[in-house]
Amino acid sequence: MQRTLHIFKIWFLGILTSLPIYTHAQNNSEMTPIPIPSFDQANGLQIMQLGYWFPVQTAAQSPAIILLHGCGGPYESRSTRLSSRMRDYTALLNAEGFHVLVTDSLTPRGERELCTQRIGSRKITQTQRRRDALGALNWLSQQPEVDSQQIGLLGWSHGGSNVLAATNLKHPEVVQAGLKPRFAIAFYPGCSDDLKRGYHPSAPVLILMGAADDWTPPNPCLALVDQATEPRPLIELYPNAYHGFDSTTPVQVRLDVPNGVRPGFGVHVGGNPEARTAARARLIQFIRQQIQ
Repeated sequence: MQRTLHIFKIWFLGILTSLPIYTHAQNNSEMTPIPIPSFDQANGLQIMQLGYWFPVQTAAQSPAIILLHGCGGPYESRSTRLSSRMRDYTALLNAEGFHVLVTDSLTPRGERELCTQRIGSRKITQTQRRRDALGALNWLSQQPEVDSQQIGLLGWSHGGSNVLAATNLKHPEVVQAGLKPRFAIAFYPGCSDDLKRGYHPSAPVLILMGAADDWTPPNPCLALVDQATEPRPLIELYPNAYHGFDSTTPVQVRLDVPNGVRPGFGVHVGGNPEARTAARARLIQFIRQQIQ
């Protein structure tokens, strides 16, 4: 057991030292990845997800929000630099007075991405990601600059599904968790699993989706909202918008994605400027309504 723990520590430190230093979104102080304890374990050892901490400069305790990446992870493609989505939303939320924690559930488990893996064969499940989110909530609540009663979740795609899994009181782990988020926002999540399970949200939830999404289609999410208990989630659908509509990249067909509405025929992914602007405004409006 001691030898196993020693090997794990060497492996994890190797991950930390191999990743780059990140610049704080506002004050340009240097940052390195920090280990964030998950509620998940592997071979009897606690998983340590990677975290990137972007605090705001304030004399009082402030709200915080956790950013939960999609199936592609939190980095730029074939890079160890945080993605433009993560950097952009960090800057947006910092400007609103939020501390931001970006998490990485993939690297500590030896994965780079899940998008090209068939659902059902993925080694990283929503159970593991739910435990990561609950662990990140617990870590944030212990930071002296964070108002522990004002912590939110924000996720995209696979991370949006993580938002649902981490706020669903149908999961005993969510019920038993010492801290519940104040609010949660999910961009284009897959809703089928929690629709089948039944959705009893632990906090107000906002779902933002493209009406034309053929990767994680909106119909299961509309059904989930209809059958959910109070506080019933809110959902916004944006016309002519596909998966990833809040990005600035042109729409393309990803043939390497084996899932979606028509498995084997690819899925549409890319930005829609009107939907992106509207969704960001709705996101900020929703957050302000929840924070007192």
